[in-house]
Amino acid sequence: MFDYTTKENCLSNKTILVVGAGDGIGRQAALTYAQLGATVILLGKTVEKLENVYDEIVTNEGPEPAIIPLDLKGATKQNYIDMSATIANQFGKLDGALFNASMLGELTPYTHIHEQVWNDVIQVNLTAQHLMAQALIPTLLKAPSASLIFTSSTVGSQGRAFWGPYSVSKFATEGLMQVIADEYDESSLRVNAINPGATATPMRAKAYPAEDQSKLPTAEQIMPLYVYLMADDSKGVNGQVLKAQ
Repeated sequence: MFDYTTKENCLSNKTILVVGAGDGIGRQAALTYAQLGATVILLGKTVEKLENVYDEIVTNEGPEPAIIPLDLKGATKQNYIDMSATIANQFGKLDGALFNASMLGELTPYTHIHEQVWNDVIQVNLTAQHLMAQALIPTLLKAPSASLIFTSSTVGSQGRAFWGPYSVSKFATEGLMQVIADEYDESSLRVNAINPGATATPMRAKAYPAEDQSKLPTAEQIMPLYVYLMADDSKGVNGQVLKAQ
C-alpha cells in the first residue's frame, strides 16, 4: 500500500466534495475524510445510498455532511455551475474534490462496442468530469491550498483487450488531469490522479464476477493515498498519477 501515516484531524476545517460517494471507494473516502475532521459533500445518483453514508458519518460524530443527488449521465454544464455557486455560498470555499464516479460499460470485443455504451461511458467518465472541474475550479481557488483528484486505472496507462470505452476514458482522464495541473501549476490548486489498483468494490465484481474478492485489498486499506493527496502534506505534488497499491 501507499506508505503514509495519517495524522488525527489532518483534514479539520476542510470542505471536501466526494463524487461517487454512495458506493465502494468513494463511500470509504467520504467516511475517512469525515473521520479526520472534514466536512464532506456527498455527490451521487442514488439518494438512499448517500443518506446511508450521511447517517454513518453523523453516527460516528463527524461534521455534518451535505448531500447533492446528481446523475452524471444526464447532468448539464449549468448543473455543475449552480452546484459550485451553492458550495461557495454555503461553505465559502472548497478545499478538495475527489472525482471517483465511473461507469464500466461492457467488456466486449472492439468491433462489438455499442455506440450508446461508448457515449455513456465517455459522458460519465470524461465529459462530466471536465464540466465539473471547469465549474469547481473557481471555488477551489478560494481555498488557501486545494486538491483536485481524478480517478484513473491500470487500463488508463496500458490499453487492454475488451476494455474499449472504459480504457479510452481513463487514458483521457489522465490527459485532462495533466492539462489542468500544468495550467494551474503556479496556483494554490494541485491536481493529480489515483490508480486504486485491484480493490474489492462492486465495480470490480462486475468486471470480474468469478474473482474471489476476499483476496483483494478493501477500499479502507487503500485510503492512505486518498488522505495524503487531500492533506496539506501533499502540497507541491502536482500532475502525477499515483498508485494506491
